Amino acid sequence: MLVIVTENVPPRLRGRLAVWLLEIRAGVYIGTPSKRLREFIWAQVQEGVEEGNAVMAWSTNTESGYDFLTVGPNRRIPVDFDGLRLVSFLPPNEPQNDL
Repeated sequence: MLVIVTENVPPRLRGRLAVWLLEIRAGVYIGTPSKRLREFIWAQVQEGVEEGNAVMAWSTNTESGYDFLTVGPNRRIPVDFDGLRLVSFLPPNEPQNDL
């Protein structure tokens, strides 16, 4: 199983993802592609994400049963903790004072 979630990406990337995967909600794609196709799809996401961001998660033979990749600016950052993939949150941006 493969899941891709996109935010603020160009419509052409969303259309390209819909060729290979089913869009079950706006910006949420699922499917069961082969490893080779999954890697090809991720390359397309990396090339087309522009100012947006995306995460791809898939089933794999690991302790947690899944793995994931991210691209683009986001407060959630993947962290490897003794072989276990976790997510760390960056602090929110401080508001700029106009003094």
